[in-house]
Amino acid sequence: MQLTITGHHVEVTPALRAYTTEKMERITRHFDQVISIDVILNVEKLEQIAEATVNAGGRKLFATDKSEDMYAAIDGLSDKMDRQVRRLKDRLRDHHHTKPAHIATDL
Repeated sequence: MQLTITGHHVEVTPALRAYTTEKMERITRHFDQVISIDVILNVEKLEQIAEATVNAGGRKLFATDKSEDMYAAIDGLSDKMDRQVRRLKDRLRDHHHTKPAHIATDL
């Protein structure tokens, strides 16, 4: 898994980088086909914004979260991404099997 963390109008300190890395590694525990994660940390006036794009299983997932605290924004972002990745895994695993035609007509 390749993790890229960039900052717009904010310096990405080692503490922010470590915290973001720890939170984004949660995603790989649920779904092992994660190829890359791009995280953008942004500050606009009083809002701290965290955005992430995950390339997993041939699909791109995107989530964003805003908060007054950057760490809270990263927490919300990781929760949203975790939910999306679990849904993707469930959709890929569930193939919606239907009953064969001869069984359905016998009823």
